[in-house]
Amino acid sequence: MFTNHPKSKTSLPALQYDSPEALNRIIAQWQRPLLDFAYRYTQNFADAQDLVAETFVSLHQQRARLRADTNLSAWLFTALTNRCHNHYRWKRRHPIVGMEFDADLHPSPEAAPNASFAQKETLGLLRKAIDALPHELKVTVLLHHYEHLSYREIAGITGCSERGVETRLYRAKQQLKKDLSGVLTETPSVIQVQMHTLRGTGENPSPAQP
Repeated sequence: MFTNHPKSKTSLPALQYDSPEALNRIIAQWQRPLLDFAYRYTQNFADAQDLVAETFVSLHQQRARLRADTNLSAWLFTALTNRCHNHYRWKRRHPIVGMEFDADLHPSPEAAPNASFAQKETLGLLRKAIDALPHELKVTVLLHHYEHLSYREIAGITGCSERGVETRLYRAKQQLKKDLSGVLTETPSVIQVQMHTLRGTGENPSPAQP
């Protein structure tokens, strides 16, 4: 779970006074979690690095417009999720035919080094299913399940209500269960453990505005 760390609060005013040290502190604190999110979204390490770098550039360019009480973590993740979405839409309009990116070069953190081939393959199917979710569901799952953000933090990033976050998680889980129904029957353990951690797993919540 991310909070607006005290260092972030002190770094933002310094950044607005154009302190290079302040920007370096912010990058040191947030680069890794932002890169983890961007890689899980794009499944491409080079693209993830570019998107995170662009997010920090945008922060520096817009520093004078930010309020002193800006929640820096929420601002960074909001900016990054928007860039990821725009990047995804651009790639759909401009497909590249060539060598596919090998995800094994940058293994997912949830795949333990001693995991069996079958477990890694199953987790790979789960990642592909998450990648196929609509943007608003995909972002919510990644922020909650992998970045361990609270409903309130996700709501602040995505611009929906906390109830909307719960609804999106429920919809995402139902879609994943449908897409992975055959795999769940054959090799249930790994995927079910992963999916069990998604909240919104109870009865279908009453409709909420996403």
